[in-house]
Amino acid sequence: MTKNPIFEKKNVLVTGGAGFIGSHLCEELLKEARVICIDNLSNSSVQNIDHLLQYPDFEFIKSDASQPILLADFPELDKFQIKFQGLQEIYHLACPTSPKDFEHLRIETLKANSLSMIATLDLAVEHHAKYIFASSSVVYGPPTQDHYFFSETDEGVVPHFTPRACYDEGKRFAETCVDTYRQVYGIDAKVARVFPTYGPRTPLYEGLVVSDFILNAIEGKDLVIYGEDDLDQSLCFVSDMVNGLLRFMKSGPDVAVVNLGSDQIQKISDVAQKIIDMTGSPSKITYAEPILFLSKKGIPDLRRAKEYLGWIPIVTLEEGLQKTIDFTIANKEMLTMNSHEHS
Repeated sequence: MTKNPIFEKKNVLVTGGAGFIGSHLCEELLKEARVICIDNLSNSSVQNIDHLLQYPDFEFIKSDASQPILLADFPELDKFQIKFQGLQEIYHLACPTSPKDFEHLRIETLKANSLSMIATLDLAVEHHAKYIFASSSVVYGPPTQDHYFFSETDEGVVPHFTPRACYDEGKRFAETCVDTYRQVYGIDAKVARVFPTYGPRTPLYEGLVVSDFILNAIEGKDLVIYGEDDLDQSLCFVSDMVNGLLRFMKSGPDVAVVNLGSDQIQKISDVAQKIIDMTGSPSKITYAEPILFLSKKGIPDLRRAKEYLGWIPIVTLEEGLQKTIDFTIANKEMLTMNSHEHS
């Protein structure tokens, strides 16, 4: 059982909280909780959480989650009374996700899927906190013609001696960590298998299609698809993903693994054309060699999420693209600056 908050708000820890999904999650959590955001900024940006730093219920700590997390060592957390109240919830999202920077962050990725798991799960045991790990749809392995929709009971097979194994096989090992701690310590620890997600604050120039397409369309540059014309994937808007994570955390301990994502298949060239049309851009669509670290992913079977969480994604592709386009136009200078810092 989680410890009851002594005060009026629960204490929640989010690792990777300055990242794309993490920053949106922190923002939403602040409506009902005190939020501790831990991030080493290796693949994220403090600009993502700049607007949250003014809130007394939010604290950002630049730290590496692969080290043991000793919250008592941070005097800025005294106001959260962790010694008395403890932590009620932990969301572990910290892990590099950039296809283009992937090669340079392989050791960080390995640590995120091993040492960070142990550090955050130990914290969950110490505080009897509820715990969610953001895994990935890559654990299912690549889709085939016969098997494109994946349900939580599917056993994934991924090669573990490849340059991307630290991520793909790493996520499988990380899930094993969660399940082992759940069995041994009886904690309410869950695995969210996250399928492709997009929206405001998606990193730029990192091989993540929607954000790059929008910026290039605004600037009149070619929209580059890394692969063939038949490339497709699912795309879930970030507010839906965050809502899914929050609902999963609130759910009981019976369901330990849930797919979160969109079950609509989108052809990437159609998405590119839609963005060109929506921005009134003169850009053309071009094709380039596939990026080694940009893997082909299947589509989630959402029956479990619907049944147990009452969750389905509700933001249409048109709505989501419009919100992302509006954000990108409003923040173009800042986004471009951030992306050059990371390039």
